[in-house]
Amino acid sequence: MNIIKQENRKSFELSALVFIYIVLFSNAFYFKDSAAAIISAFFGITYTVLAGKGRPICYFFGLIGSGFYVYLAFKNALWGNLILYAGYYIPMQVLGFFRWNKHLKSDKSEIVKIYLGNSERIKIFFVTLLLTLAAIVLLIYTGDKSPYIDGFTTVFSIAGMYLTVKRAIEQWVVWMFVNGFSAFMWLKIALSGERVISTVIMWSVYFILAIYFYISWKNEIKNC
Repeated sequence: MNIIKQENRKSFELSALVFIYIVLFSNAFYFKDSAAAIISAFFGITYTVLAGKGRPICYFFGLIGSGFYVYLAFKNALWGNLILYAGYYIPMQVLGFFRWNKHLKSDKSEIVKIYLGNSERIKIFFVTLLLTLAAIVLLIYTGDKSPYIDGFTTVFSIAGMYLTVKRAIEQWVVWMFVNGFSAFMWLKIALSGERVISTVIMWSVYFILAIYFYISWKNEIKNC
């Protein structure tokens, strides 16, 4: 029975991923999106799916997607996101690959997932909150187009990536907020005339995947 359920789940996930790719490329063609936005979205979505499955190979896709996202952030004057991806995400993709390979299950296919302790959760939350306030003030003075959302998503993304490398389920809660606000931020940019619909779709898909993988990881940890 468990084998049947796993096969059904794999079929559902594959079908959903194919559907997402079709929507992504169809919209990219219709709205004539920039090549950087399309590539960033494709590799970013693939990274998130593989990360949700606990596969270390995800960081290869994350590295490429992050590189193209740096260009998009630069082009749209999102300095917080640019610094985040160039100075933090890209190095963390490399670190994450090696860290995850040290914590694989016995079959060597996926990582072992964990919960954080309450004290570590509280510590991370308050440090992240204080840094967010500082980032918002800094971005206002640097002429960022969207200082409040950019500041929030930048700092909380740092926390999210840290939790990802630690293999902690709490990362998905952080990503729900980051991805939701990021989708809104890029929607505003798209409505201003920039060809970044693919980026809007990417962040929207990230938001849905964060919810899905939070439930998936919670069930897996519970059954261990």
